[in-house]
Amino acid sequence: MLSSITITIYGAEIKCASCIHLPSAFETKEWLEAAIMRKFPDQAFNFIYCDIDAPQGEEQSNYAERILDDEFFYPLVVLNGEVVAEGNPKLSVIYKKIEDIQSEDNFSQASS
Repeated sequence: MLSSITITIYGAEIKCASCIHLPSAFETKEWLEAAIMRKFPDQAFNFIYCDIDAPQGEEQSNYAERILDDEFFYPLVVLNGEVVAEGNPKLSVIYKKIEDIQSEDNFSQASS
């Protein structure tokens, strides 16, 4: 059984100046969720949207602060606690990371 993968998308209602022509962070979350679920139908995912102006918990607060300090662009995509995309996310990069996690899960199960 593959373990669940948590994907958190950080953003804000107001788009950043360089992202004005791109979808909002929430729209990006919805698009990613649909695309990823279609590509990996047997994988369990937990999709979370975090408004950087109202983070919940320590991890979200940490990433929100780093975005607000201009360390990251938003939307920021964090997969199991690891940053995998910022700004305009690339599906191929996210898919690769998911496949890597699945391979690690399969290896762990095989060696158990």
